[in-house]
Amino acid sequence: MTCYKAGERARLFYAVREYSGRRGQPKGFGRRDFRDLIVRSRIQLGGPIVWAWDNVRLHLTKPLGDFIHANAEWLTVVQLPTYAPDLNPTEGVWSLVKRDIGNLAAAAASLSQVTRAVKRRLKKLQYRSDVVDGCLAGTGLALGA
Repeated sequence: MTCYKAGERARLFYAVREYSGRRGQPKGFGRRDFRDLIVRSRIQLGGPIVWAWDNVRLHLTKPLGDFIHANAEWLTVVQLPTYAPDLNPTEGVWSLVKRDIGNLAAAAASLSQVTRAVKRRLKKLQYRSDVVDGCLAGTGLALGA
């Protein structure tokens, strides 16, 4: 998740889930994971949030809609147009991460090696607010005053 506020450094929050194929293990992020990420980001940012996300089915579920409605005093959600990765700064972050780990994955690395590489790259990006700013600039969008 990329976070922007006029006059402040860009921020990057993330959580990585490794799917090993075990029975009953979630394959990806679920509604609780998204909810928890939103809550953690609000705590760290210390203020209201305007959340922009795409129209992935999971984002449009009733439980997440109920969560958004229940927290409307500090959470505003803006839906991006259907399949508009060019408007999503997070896609720029994933592009940078995938570029760095492409060779590792091609070399038949283990899942845990790939996961560690993804986490390392995301951690490095957290300290490069100029790069995270560039992901917003790459969308052509700008912060409003």
